[in-house]
Amino acid sequence: MSLITGTTRTFSDLDLSFTPNPVTGDIFKKYNENAIKSSIKNLVMINHYEKHFHPEIGSEARSLLFELPDPQVDIMLSRTISMVITTHEPRVDLVKVIVKNIPNDNAMGVVIIFKVKNTSIPIVLDFILARER
Repeated sequence: MSLITGTTRTFSDLDLSFTPNPVTGDIFKKYNENAIKSSIKNLVMINHYEKHFHPEIGSEARSLLFELPDPQVDIMLSRTISMVITTHEPRVDLVKVIVKNIPNDNAMGVVIIFKVKNTSIPIVLDFILARER
């Protein structure tokens, strides 16, 4: 959701932890950079067909975690993440996706560098994709 106020745009999303505000009881909201970071991470983590009525939204990132550690898997994961962001997140211009295999932890480190549309400040989102049973 975006609100246009004069020349400034404000992006807002609900906090998916659904933690209520202790005073008002309302669910917390995330704004601007934090809202976009949360959206990108959700796009990467969701599988195809998990979102009802939108099977095209999602990525194969979690399935790639179960492949053997290999530089080719890093490249495939990087391309998958890049594709899902450029396709389904219109608020950002993707700069770079860096994937590093962490074989001892059975995980992948992901660093996503992007810019919010019409801005020049790069924003870095980093997180760990780990295998779960």
